[in-house]
Amino acid sequence: MGGGQLGRMFAHAAQSMGYNVAVLEPAADCPAGQAANRLIKAGYSDVAGLDALAAQCVAVTTEFENVPADSLSRLAQSVFVAPNAHGVSVAQDRVAEKAFFVASAAKSGVLPAPHKVISSEADVQAIPDDLLPGILKTVRMGYDGKGQVRVKSRDEVRAAFESMGRVTCLLEKMLPLAYEVSVLTARGADGASVVYPIAENVHRDGILFTTTVPGPNITDDCARKAQAAAQAIVAELGYVGVLCIEFFVLADGSLVVNEMAPRPHNSGHYTIDACVTSQFAQQVRAMAGLPLGDVRQHSPAVMLNILGDIWFAHDFVTEPLASGGLPLPGGAAQANADTVREPAWDKVLALPGANLHLYGKEEPRRGRKMGHLTFVAPTLAEAQQHLNAACAILGIEP
Repeated sequence: MGGGQLGRMFAHAAQSMGYNVAVLEPAADCPAGQAANRLIKAGYSDVAGLDALAAQCVAVTTEFENVPADSLSRLAQSVFVAPNAHGVSVAQDRVAEKAFFVASAAKSGVLPAPHKVISSEADVQAIPDDLLPGILKTVRMGYDGKGQVRVKSRDEVRAAFESMGRVTCLLEKMLPLAYEVSVLTARGADGASVVYPIAENVHRDGILFTTTVPGPNITDDCARKAQAAAQAIVAELGYVGVLCIEFFVLADGSLVVNEMAPRPHNSGHYTIDACVTSQFAQQVRAMAGLPLGDVRQHSPAVMLNILGDIWFAHDFVTEPLASGGLPLPGGAAQANADTVREPAWDKVLALPGANLHLYGKEEPRRGRKMGHLTFVAPTLAEAQQHLNAACAILGIEP
């Protein structure tokens, strides 16, 4: 279910293990459809399309959380579906998600940030003083920084609530954040679970910018707590498949659970090149009823999201690279702001440990995820050095 880049990488992993993949997606030219053995061009609630998918498959999964839960329930009447409708419905509704985190805190040991549901003017008036400043988020359909507004006062909450069309929102208290980590875990239908090394994330404009693994700032004790919390949450949810949970690490070192994604995740892309079993191969194993794979990381890694911005005007390195793969100063060419040009992949791929993954999207647009780069190296410092060199080549501020 879903034709994006996560579905594309899932298809690659499944096919490498000998499986055929069918994709249901309304857009004909989609990243997953390009890789799939079969494409069912239909909407996610299209009954004929759902029945066609069920007729061709023995197991169905999803690559994004906004697939209608009712569609998953219909499919589950005739085929194995994971994640199930319950898990997806919890993850796609911030109120339900926060309530689940609170209810499972006795086992996970981690709570979400203080929060309040905002669905009326009376809710705005009743905001406790200590809940501000905060972030007002739409309850549904928010991702990559969309549907979120920072607010400092009740008046700002009121204005943001109006600007969002007075849909139900969640106000979360802003906490003294030190950094964010994500924990990638997988659980089989037999209840066995595994958890990957802790990934540390940096966002820009609400979109994931880099993921560094192992997380350079997290302590061993904090990492163990986050991993244990993730496994407790996935068990409490009765989840099957790959699930990513984002945590905030506060200035005092304490953990706060933020949100979860019921699917492989952008921050787990490094596993393709740096782990024995990628997150996508892990999802295939869970869907096929196979034993879960080894999550051991064999190389330190840094992942860089590639957005469509770099196809437009930037300084592109035109001179040869210095020893060690670093670009020499000067020698850059400036393009017109509206010029679309292919990034200098040849120079990027000359860097040690570079792994390029493009998603098959023909039209680059600013802010659109077009691919990612992962750098692996014997040491984390080397991986970071080569990523910084790639940023210089691509015109990205490191």
